[in-house]
Amino acid sequence: MAMSTEEHRNAQRTRALKGARIVYNHGHSSLNCTIRNLSEGGAKIVVETTIGIPDGFTLMLDDGASHDCSVRWKKITEMGVQFLPA
Repeated sequence: MAMSTEEHRNAQRTRALKGARIVYNHGHSSLNCTIRNLSEGGAKIVVETTIGIPDGFTLMLDDGASHDCSVRWKKITEMGVQFLPA
């Protein structure tokens, strides 16, 4: 079985190592995460486990920026998110 190397992203992502928090449940729940790559339209996030993380949440970066996100894919300890328009 051949693996596709086709790129599906609309914007080029750059490597990153940034701290952030995933905030959900109307701000009552949050957990730490690390952003591993970042683009204008999304990010790859690393967490201890993706179990229990909803498909929509706010990503609050340690630099003060925040983005409402939609999960595009998940693995055990990482996920890709799309930033939603404000």
